[in-house]
Amino acid sequence: MKRQDGTRERLHGVVTATPTAFDAGGGLDEGRFRDLVEGYVAAGVHGVSVAGSQGEFYVLDTAERLRLMEITVEAVAGRVPVYAGTGAVSTRESIALTRAAESIGVDVAMVITPYFLAPSGRELAEHFRTVAAATALPVLLYNNPPRTGVNVTPDVYADCARSGNVIGVKDSSGDLSQGVEYLLTEPGGCLLFSGRDTITMALLAHGGAGAISPAACVFPRLMCRMYDAVRADDLATARRINDALAPLRRAWALGSFPVVIKEAMDEVGLDPGPARAPISPLPPERRARLAAVVEEIREFERDAVPAISGA
Repeated sequence: MKRQDGTRERLHGVVTATPTAFDAGGGLDEGRFRDLVEGYVAAGVHGVSVAGSQGEFYVLDTAERLRLMEITVEAVAGRVPVYAGTGAVSTRESIALTRAAESIGVDVAMVITPYFLAPSGRELAEHFRTVAAATALPVLLYNNPPRTGVNVTPDVYADCARSGNVIGVKDSSGDLSQGVEYLLTEPGGCLLFSGRDTITMALLAHGGAGAISPAACVFPRLMCRMYDAVRADDLATARRINDALAPLRRAWALGSFPVVIKEAMDEVGLDPGPARAPISPLPPERRARLAAVVEEIREFERDAVPAISGA
């Protein structure tokens, strides 16, 4: 498939790694999810990601994944690009999900590496090329070795990028050196999105396209301000915001993935409901520690950000 260069121009900035909303019984809460998406677009994010890792794709059945994509496309209504997680363990299932996402009308397929398996670099590149050849959508390779045990090396990305419509990488490895190497494999061409908030500012400064960000699910406006500051070469402002968000990043360790971000969202009035079992809510003492972190950042956003932005 041919690269879609017109679409590439819209693919940048802060994208929410949107959690999936569940009700108290663990069922999909479509109304609440729709409200979350609308709220993020209204907050000024540059894109919305759905059915990714933070969206608990691994506990969703196929019908639920596709329904989330439908709701997101409807709610966004073309205002920002929709990035949809379409990866699976097998190449066959990844193709089926990607084609379904294309028919729904998403803008980008975000294809995570196969997990549980340990494909070689050659097998991994062939997997991605085969999926990309089956769709007209731009494809982001989704690298998340802490979760999958599989790493997309810069050489594998370069192999995939030479043909088809593989346009870049969402990198959640946390490896800044590797992120820079992605950019160097295709100067001016690799759309690199940070999936790890700890190095988002650094990757942006190196020329990354943006971030598919967990922190943006809690503080979307603050993340957008940081992105704008880096793009304006105002690194002092960007660093102040980045440093203010650091306690939230450290707080992810308070509980099992992905419950902490959901409870942090609840603290700011964006309740997405619980994580699906077997993940359970934070115990009260840890929830109190998380609440203190969130409130500190809210105070920074209320007081410091207008001053440093000139608002």
